[in-house]
Amino acid sequence: MEQITHRFVETNGIRMHIAERGKGPLVVLAHGFPELWYSWRYQMVAFSKAGFHAVAPDQRGYGQTDCPAPVEAYDIFQLAGDMVGLVGALGEDRAVIIGHDWGAVVAYHCALLRPDLFPAVALLSVPFLPRVGGKTPPTEIMKKVFGEGVFYQVYFQEPGRAEAEMEADIRKTMLSIFFSLSGSAPPERRWRYLLTKTERLRDTYFAVERPPEWLSENDVSYFVQEFRRTGFRGGLSWYRNIDRNWASTPFLEGAKLRQPAFFIAGESDPVIRMYRQPVESLETNVPHLQGKAIIPGAGHWVNQERPEEVNQLLVQFLKSLSLHPASPQPEVG
Repeated sequence: MEQITHRFVETNGIRMHIAERGKGPLVVLAHGFPELWYSWRYQMVAFSKAGFHAVAPDQRGYGQTDCPAPVEAYDIFQLAGDMVGLVGALGEDRAVIIGHDWGAVVAYHCALLRPDLFPAVALLSVPFLPRVGGKTPPTEIMKKVFGEGVFYQVYFQEPGRAEAEMEADIRKTMLSIFFSLSGSAPPERRWRYLLTKTERLRDTYFAVERPPEWLSENDVSYFVQEFRRTGFRGGLSWYRNIDRNWASTPFLEGAKLRQPAFFIAGESDPVIRMYRQPVESLETNVPHLQGKAIIPGAGHWVNQERPEEVNQLLVQFLKSLSLHPASPQPEVG
């Protein structure tokens, strides 16, 4: 997009592509699955106009950023480490981090693990999810909870299966995912997070020929050209670390997110129905929550579907943090 510049930085052992715009306090924007830096195009413009330095990377395994081969290269410590290294590569010592979907998980882990670097956080679509205790790995809990149904995150665990389905027709995949998880889809055509034993991933989405009204053909083309080049292995590898992330973070059990925080989601987002309890208890687990906005009619891609509303809320939140250095007082003659 116009006035958004691009470059590469070295962080945490990988080469990362970033898009950036503006000057001022640093705001790092972490995208979700299956997305790219491009998902933040509207927010970057709004934040830069409000006096902030907006930086949106293609995260590890996505777009023009490196895509390491080992599955374990995508655990939460590597993903958070990428963001820590990004702040350093930009010559900064702190940043507000804003994440959507999987990016929200990265964002709140950054805030938990390096509160000195990340003094505030905003989460879109996925709320803060306190670490599950006990001795049973998360994917085993998912299997028990859903019984005969197959939860999509369990379906993603087998390397190669979801990749083959999604890469068979990437334009159809992206259109179906964007439509089925958005507020544009009527209830009977929304994405289902449970599969039957005989279903494939494509059976949980609804195919459309044209983008929903909030997405242009040019927007779709950008996502399609990038995923045609990279495939989906990188992004799916994040899901294949769910149990590893749990096993390596027992020290986070009982941890609360204590930074000033803001949460935004679309009322029609299937994800907030899936995580209804964590959304309802957000004020308990995020004691300095500054706001919780559920936008009527919007779906999962809330920052793309309703950019003006999301921008207004996030700019207001950023300005409330007093991140800018104090302005000098005018001299009185």
